[in-house]
Amino acid sequence: MKRWPSRPVLGTSFYKAHGLGNDYLVFREGAAWRATPEAIRAICRRHRGVGSDGVVVLLGTEPAGPVRLRMFNPDGGEFERSGNGLRILAAFLCHEGLVGGDPFPVEVGGQRVVLTVHGVLDGTYDVSVDMGRCRVGPDAVGLSARALDEQGRLPGPAGEALHVVPVSVGNPHLVTLVDDATDETLDRLGPFLVAHPGLADGANVQLATVLDRSRVRALIWERGVGRTSASGTSACAVAVAAVAEGLVDAGDVTVKMDGGTLMVSVDREYNTVLRGWVEEVLVGDVTAGWVSRRADHDRA
Repeated sequence: MKRWPSRPVLGTSFYKAHGLGNDYLVFREGAAWRATPEAIRAICRRHRGVGSDGVVVLLGTEPAGPVRLRMFNPDGGEFERSGNGLRILAAFLCHEGLVGGDPFPVEVGGQRVVLTVHGVLDGTYDVSVDMGRCRVGPDAVGLSARALDEQGRLPGPAGEALHVVPVSVGNPHLVTLVDDATDETLDRLGPFLVAHPGLADGANVQLATVLDRSRVRALIWERGVGRTSASGTSACAVAVAAVAEGLVDAGDVTVKMDGGTLMVSVDREYNTVLRGWVEEVLVGDVTAGWVSRRADHDRA
């Protein structure tokens, strides 16, 4: 189980944007409220909070120095990285005038990635993120070899043999290759696989159906979130898994999800670049009352 440092204290201002319906809130580190599990759950609630699929925290209040981040799921847990969360952070930095069109590095989850804002049109940002080299295989995601059968398949909840490709994109994924990815299958397999006892720390789950040598369709069940319309790291994992299995060609792979399409460039060594649009939604501030209630809960 990964051990994280103590929770940061955040400011009141936030920026909200989404990538294909996968939305995140960006907060700067500040002095107003601590990002406890309860507070993160509260801010991410759709009807009682601002609502989001997660929170991106920009560490440090000085403009100089490296861009450092921490990321939190709506269940309150911290996680390694999000492709869409990273791209939304790039949109925020561009919105604030802190970056232009040149590539810039970001540190998250103990690793470094490179972001580029390629263009902006009326609050919509064309952003890519170089995710580095992905890794494939059970060891890459902490999946016990004892969980697999003799053919390397993972027994499903009904005893069926699942064609699972474990992929690390800096966070763990189980890409499940199926002839036809359906909502019913995702609802059955997603909760089972995301917290499989053979995994060291859970994994994000994708049902993937190869359409042709350059296109894959995917349905997504995220660790700490549940079903999502899109996911950047999931799109990368699906593309890498399809290349690794010889089902698509290395190069540009189109990943179609419920929320839309992302482009993933994968070479034969699994170096991966994710690119797509981010749409900003709003900027705002949490109220003094909301902050006070979080403080009261911490003292209770």
